[in-house]
Amino acid sequence: MTEQSRTRFRTEARGEHPDPVLLCLLAAAEHTLGDPGDSAEQPSLEELLTACQAALDRHAAAIRQAVAERRPSGPEETAALLAAVLGGRERFHGRQSDYLRLESSLLPEVLRRRRGLPIMLALVWQAVAARAGLTVHGIALPGHFIVAVGGPAGGDEYVLADPFHGGRLLDVPDVERLVAASGHLFSPELLSPAQPLDTVLRVLGNIRRWAADRPEHARTQLWATELALLLPRHPAQLRLERAELLVKTGDFLAGAAEMESYAQILDAFDPESAAKVRLEARSARHRLN
Repeated sequence: MTEQSRTRFRTEARGEHPDPVLLCLLAAAEHTLGDPGDSAEQPSLEELLTACQAALDRHAAAIRQAVAERRPSGPEETAALLAAVLGGRERFHGRQSDYLRLESSLLPEVLRRRRGLPIMLALVWQAVAARAGLTVHGIALPGHFIVAVGGPAGGDEYVLADPFHGGRLLDVPDVERLVAASGHLFSPELLSPAQPLDTVLRVLGNIRRWAADRPEHARTQLWATELALLLPRHPAQLRLERAELLVKTGDFLAGAAEMESYAQILDAFDPESAAKVRLEARSARHRLN
């Protein structure tokens, strides 16, 4: 199942119009379908994808009905309608405790629990709105993902909302405070729509960080790192992270080989770090004895 989902993940990520919803569903399949011991009770990959897409379609149908009844004029009324349906009736929101749960970064679980991290709830808003014929963009603020209802990409009027807090509308001072809380300075460029692959990389980064704080979940960190490496653009240092995780999970030879390969890249601009990585590789091989 992992090979099937990863092949589809790589193909979708390198397509002309990558779908962040499908990519996040395929990423979640690593966890949801990853334990062969539970295979008798698990859905197939296609069943998982179909169920999640159907859930998004149901929410979109509710939005279309609300639009037909209320006929919102302008982005502010549209945002209020989305908040009333998704944040109110359907109860999509987040709490601080959700940052402690892996499920908060797995789209099938977010759809089931109606809870998740800001970026996942923003993705739900985007996906549902698109199916209902509305325009919603993800906005990747440092430390907190929000959405723009309307058209910042084309210069049209838009409003900002926070799906994590049920769709609360935000003004510029609200956004400035959110950005300042993460230790950054606000600039208008931060309100540019997030790109699909950047969103997926950030989702995988959240999973990696969650697992890194829990050494018993090294294999979770490993699959999130390996999926990030399948994206056409990713930080080069992920190769070293994967190598170290291979060693941590007992694959000493493969991890050492990856370290040697990464050291060759470092040779051209950071020979001191390359030497340290080679020492790590040697140490990994010694653990076989």
